[in-house]
Amino acid sequence: MDLSELQLQTPRLLLRLPRQEDFEAWARFLADEEAVRHIGGTQPRPVAWRSLAAMLGAWHLKGFAMFSVIEKDSGQWVGRIGPWQPEGWPGTEVGWSIVRSRWGRGYAPEAAAACIDWAFDNLGWDEVIHTIAPENANSRAVAAKLGSRFLRMGLLPEPHHGKPVEIWGQDRAGWMARRGQHA
Repeated sequence: MDLSELQLQTPRLLLRLPRQEDFEAWARFLADEEAVRHIGGTQPRPVAWRSLAAMLGAWHLKGFAMFSVIEKDSGQWVGRIGPWQPEGWPGTEVGWSIVRSRWGRGYAPEAAAACIDWAFDNLGWDEVIHTIAPENANSRAVAAKLGSRFLRMGLLPEPHHGKPVEIWGQDRAGWMARRGQHA
């Protein structure tokens, strides 16, 4: 697979690999306390840069990671969504994070549905999970829109210090039976 050419499109969004040009928006997002309170908290710029580099590195190491989400109308970076499974993760995840100024527009389920399609079609996954902080009602709503359900409680590996999370998800057969009905 030629990663430089890889992109997914939805009616309103372009999903592509992260790039250096995404860093300013990426760093602003990771500095927004409200936007990142359920995904590990704020990160100073040097740590945000490392997280961007790690995401891009994961693409090259594993052949998948989160996409940068670009709003087609504005051309702006508005989040990161996609397949994610770092060392010690509790399963094959499709996760989402959208900048606060774009909350409530349905971008997370729209992009996540495209990523779940891509993960099942291209990565051969049998299950997709979503790790959700127990107090994160918005992410539970996104997961439900995608047809996922609560599966079990789990713990995140370092650097999350064994943080308990709800694990929502669904299997390939269930997703395929409802394909096209999401978001």
